Amino acid sequence: METIIHIRWDEEAKVWYAVNDYIPLALESESLEDLRRRVKEAIPELIEMNHLDAPKYIYFIMESREEVYV
Repeated sequence: METIIHIRWDEEAKVWYAVNDYIPLALESESLEDLRRRVKEAIPELIEMNHLDAPKYIYFIMESREEVYV
């Protein structure tokens, strides 16, 4: 089994945020590096607390959108 952690930039709030419905995960941080660290720390705890089967693979997909041409 695998799961994907979606990491996106919120331009309005100026934060990176990570979400996953299976684990369930919702975290944010001003720093991408800090967010990735926090997500890695939270995953085992959330899996255990929610009595979930641990995914064999966990992937990060990062997305940042910026208007470059108007």
